[in-house]
Amino acid sequence: MFTSNSRYAGAGTYQVVLPGGTVVTVTRAPLPQALPIIGWHQCSNDERLDVIAHRFTRDATQGWLLCDVNDAMVPDALAAHDVIGIPPQRR
Repeated sequence: MFTSNSRYAGAGTYQVVLPGGTVVTVTRAPLPQALPIIGWHQCSNDERLDVIAHRFTRDATQGWLLCDVNDAMVPDALAAHDVIGIPPQRR
């Protein structure tokens, strides 16, 4: 369901029963990864998170790593930062 480099790849699932009795499978929210910061990036107003992620991780889908290292729950929260920490590249 998720690609191997997704933050949800190993998160697991569980089932929830909705008020009407429908059972749905839900993906667990993964805990943020404890990653060191190896550098800093000064953001400009027109920079998108996927472009920054590609520049530093070589993968535009890895914006979640930038969120984790900067303790930002969602990308919109990270967008409010003028300077963001950069994690090491994943192998």
